[in-house]
Order: sequence, then C-alpha cells, then structure tokens
Amino acid sequence: MTRRFLTLAVSLFAVCGAGGMLPASASAQRVDKDYLSSVEAGKIRDAETVNDRIKLFLTFAEDRLIKFQYELEHPSSNKHTEMLNYLMNSYIGCVDDAADLIQLGLEKQDNIRQGIDLMVTKSKDFLEILRKYTSSGPELEVYKDNLEDAVEGTEDALREAEKAKKKAAPPPIRRKN
Repeated sequence: MTRRFLTLAVSLFAVCGAGGMLPASASAQRVDKDYLSSVEAGKIRDAETVNDRIKLFLTFAEDRLIKFQYELEHPSSNKHTEMLNYLMNSYIGCVDDAADLIQLGLEKQDNIRQGIDLMVTKSKDFLEILRKYTSSGPELEVYKDNLEDAVEGTEDALREAEKAKKKAAPPPIRRKN
C-alpha cells in the first residue's frame, strides 16, 4: 500500500511539477506518446473520426520510415545509431496505434472501412521497404533488433487489418425511390 502511494505521489509530482498544479493542457483525451511531436499529438487529438486518426498515425509512420531511409543514406555526425533506433521504434509505435484504433473502431462498430483499407495498402508498402533492409541494409547490426520488431509488428497489423475487413460493418446502402 505504501509503495503504491509513493509511486502515485511521484507520478503526480512529475505531472504537476513543483508548483503542485496540473498543466492547463491536461485533459481526458491527452495524447502522450513520446514518439509524437506536440503538433502531431494535437492533430491526433483534434481528429474528428477514428478513420482520421488511423490515417494520421499511418502518415506519421510513413514519415518515420522516410526519415529512417534518409538517415541511412546521410548519416548524422552525432547520435546516428540512436536516431536510427528511435525512428524505427517511432515507426512501429505509430503502426501499433493505428492497429489499436482499428480494433477500437470494430468494438464500437464505427465505420472504419477507409482506415482498414489504408492500413492494408500502407502495411504492404511498409513491409516491402522493411524487408529490403532486413536482407541487405547498411549498418544492419546497429538497428537489426528494432527492424525485426518493426517487420513483425507490421505483419501483425496487416493480418489484423485483413481480419477486420471481414468484420467491419458494410457501408449503408442508399436506395432511390
């Protein structure tokens, strides 16, 4: 009990700061992902539909993958290894969040067919790029573990999206009189 209280107190101190007040931006819908910039988190928070959020996460994943490729081709002079691993971890975090939103949308019976279709299309494209690096990537030993996780996570997301296609409610049929 004391340990749990201490953990809660430390967590509250970290969130509230020394002043003891919650930040004005704290809300029930707070997006607190360490791999999203504040602008990206704001876009996710402001998205009106689950389809919009799925699209944003997949866009952010694609952005991370492009930056990963650029970093491999144009290595930075400092923290190159950390950047490669960060970008790969950020990529898979975005894909995982998009996959989680698909599951949530199915549970809520939202119309997420566009998001599902986009996940299937983008996942296939992502896998093609990732697999290219698993077979002959430069400096592979530096990011190999994260790359393997990314391939596995993307394959899982693709499988789940394919299953979700079958489960998603069909779009409404409009009849003309």
